[in-house]
Amino acid sequence: MSYNLLRPALFLLDPETAHGLAINALKFLPEGKPARGDGPLATTVAGLRFANPLGMAAGFDKDAEVPDALLGLGFGFAEVGSITPLPQPGNPRPRLFRLTQDRAVINRMGFNNGGAGAAVDRLARRLKRGGIVGVNIGANKDSQDRIADYAAMARIMAPYASYLAVNVSSPNTPGLRALQDETALAALLDGVLAARGAHHPPVFLKVAPDLETADIDAIARIAIDRNLGGLIVSNTTISRPPLRSAQAGEAGGLSGAPLRDLAQQRLRDFRVATGGAIPLVGVGGIATAEDAWARIRDGASLVQLYSAMTYAGPGIARAITRGLEALMRRDGFASIAEAVGTQ
Repeated sequence: MSYNLLRPALFLLDPETAHGLAINALKFLPEGKPARGDGPLATTVAGLRFANPLGMAAGFDKDAEVPDALLGLGFGFAEVGSITPLPQPGNPRPRLFRLTQDRAVINRMGFNNGGAGAAVDRLARRLKRGGIVGVNIGANKDSQDRIADYAAMARIMAPYASYLAVNVSSPNTPGLRALQDETALAALLDGVLAARGAHHPPVFLKVAPDLETADIDAIARIAIDRNLGGLIVSNTTISRPPLRSAQAGEAGGLSGAPLRDLAQQRLRDFRVATGGAIPLVGVGGIATAEDAWARIRDGASLVQLYSAMTYAGPGIARAITRGLEALMRRDGFASIAEAVGTQ
């Protein structure tokens, strides 16, 4: 209710300015109590015990400034980043747009972040606090060897990450999505897996929704062959379904409600392509417990959101997890794991 009163004032601000205020507010809010690891929604994926299956997607906390605050809001895990080896400013502003009539967001941020060194300092300080914090890794825009960048990031972040998320699906770094090509992807993942050293956090791969059937089959095969921890399906889309907002023509990746059906179909496609042999993380257009439950029934072991919190506020995590527990009981499942892929 308090966020509903505050939202009109926030929406008068430039979206990136409002986002910065949100990050700063989370830094100073009283620390919330993280979800219990033995609660009814707890689930184990890739050898990790998640308090519940709902996570904050990468992009919200780019510099690993507030992962524990996010866990305190009721998320079962938080994914920070994307983080690159060197700091970079990203694309020119404006680069973040609210599509209020569509409950959507378009961004062309371009991996703006303070670099690996600053993020490691923060992650090292919170390491003993526990909770699942994944680190989404990327390559610098002007890198001469992007595969080497990913390997370097895996080596740097492995001691501090519950899992590593390899982001080759952002549409806002020129040429990045070409790393989803079969040959390039195999080489990249081999480099990342080898670079983790003794820590060996599981590796997740984040894919685009704008893939052809042959791409899906190749990615699924590579992921299974390399025993990845999971596939995150999916990133933002460069496609444009019918939209009503004035900012609909802005370049960048579209997220939020208009992405829901495409992301859900892509999850189903990867479920078929993998045969259930690898965990899937459903993301894109999830805004309610019903959205999350549908994604789980379609094959997602975990789900994530980001854009929906722009419209619903910080109470969304607890609202969705309460709803998931009720839906799980309604449909006769004793655990989230039992419900995965049952639709």
